[in-house]
Amino acid sequence: MKIASLLSCSVLALALAIPAAAQVYPLKGAPTLSYWMTAGPQWQNRYKSLAETAFGKGLMKATGATLAFTVAPANQADQSFSLMLASGELTDMIEYSWLTAPGGPDKYIRDGYIVKLNDAMKKWAPNLTAYLKAHPDVDKMVKTDEGSYYGFPFLRGGDYLQVFQGPIVRKDWLDELGLKVPETIEDWTAVLRAFRDKKGAKAPFAMSPYTNWGPTFGYYASPAFVGAFGALKDWYVEGGKVKYGPYEPQYKAFLQLFSDWYKEGLLDSNIALSDQKARDALFATGMAGATVANTAGGIGYLNTMMKTKDPKALFVAAPYPVLKRGDKPKFGQLDLPYGGQRTVAISAKTKNLEAAVRFLDWGYSTEGSLYYNFGTPGESYNMVNGYPTYTDDILKNPNKLSVAEAIADYARASYNGPFVQDVRYMEQVANTAEQRQSITIWSTTDMAKYKLPNITPDEKDISAMAKIMSEVSTFVSESFTKTVLGTMKVEHFDKYIETLKKLDIEKAIAIQQRAYDAYTKR
Repeated sequence: MKIASLLSCSVLALALAIPAAAQVYPLKGAPTLSYWMTAGPQWQNRYKSLAETAFGKGLMKATGATLAFTVAPANQADQSFSLMLASGELTDMIEYSWLTAPGGPDKYIRDGYIVKLNDAMKKWAPNLTAYLKAHPDVDKMVKTDEGSYYGFPFLRGGDYLQVFQGPIVRKDWLDELGLKVPETIEDWTAVLRAFRDKKGAKAPFAMSPYTNWGPTFGYYASPAFVGAFGALKDWYVEGGKVKYGPYEPQYKAFLQLFSDWYKEGLLDSNIALSDQKARDALFATGMAGATVANTAGGIGYLNTMMKTKDPKALFVAAPYPVLKRGDKPKFGQLDLPYGGQRTVAISAKTKNLEAAVRFLDWGYSTEGSLYYNFGTPGESYNMVNGYPTYTDDILKNPNKLSVAEAIADYARASYNGPFVQDVRYMEQVANTAEQRQSITIWSTTDMAKYKLPNITPDEKDISAMAKIMSEVSTFVSESFTKTVLGTMKVEHFDKYIETLKKLDIEKAIAIQQRAYDAYTKR
């Protein structure tokens, strides 16, 4: 077992060290509870509801609760959520990204939609309460500025789960050309030129449409490259001051780099239109040799795909680039232990608050944690020398399901929920040396110093912030694309900055600063 696993297990055991009689399952009275959620992307094309999956059936058996699910399609989640609130017909439990809800969680507590859970958690949620007590940094994240607990969160149970994305490059091409894995921006330019000139790659660096930073703009302005110049494409905090990367002077150098790369033919000429199918075709035909993508969905996916296209192909992680060799990258991808995804709040209209709290708390118990992460012993996993090991039905699914899809039949580790994600899940999903190495390589940054926490602007600032950032984000995205394509000159950066000022970016920064200051006082 890996050190990360040992640490995770010991911490989890400490956090869950509660009296055995504190919770008893199955719950008495066999309560029936209604539950609203967005469909899991890994099962929505195969099941109508979580109740149809092996996970859902086992969850009800283990907890003793009968669950009546209302499932919103992933592409209609916000609309369905709004319609439910407007109707006044709320389910007992509501699984949603509450931090993104207009006004934030405190507004929904004040407006009588969801329950402030502070007292209820003390009475009936010993497992989650113990975990938060053992992790005060996480406890701070899951509360509002007013000190309210509002839901049962999805939590990443270790650093190993917080980093999963970065630059990747064809190692076999590097070896053939006598090149090393690029570390600096200068290295990257040389590598991409070599791929173009000596390997005939027409798009040495290909767009990856599915990244943690969004579509075209978010991808190219990600920390993967803009971070080398000392900024981000989004919000961050430095020395206690909130900053917006595209408004910082360092951003100009990043725009110049990508403009130059595009002119040289080092980027995909169809960057504004590319999608995953187009990207995959570039790699499959040897037209591309580098991108930015995830551990499993990037390195794992491309190496598997290329086995039938070019058996010699091998994609590996490259470190986040820097300007000066030997420097530690300032920025990189890093998810917080609590990102706000799929937090389960309890409706203020529920008639069975205690049952709902006790049901949700099971996911943070020792038994519940194993179930949410690994599923049913003997079916989806076996305990091997104290290590929950996924079966071949999961890792080598006979029905050709991906690992994430196979897990979703039995557990929720691959798409979040009200539990603590176990590092032993990722250790098995990242099941090649290249994938495991990627996490170590991409973790070597100072991003933790600059990561902006999950702040919530004051209710009076919410609408102003939304309006400002809608216009700002559109302008920044369009400006990036125009600059790279050459229709807007980098030399006009001063005009770009002036436009951002006119769009009230400084007002937005002030709003974020107030929210950050409030967060630090929690």
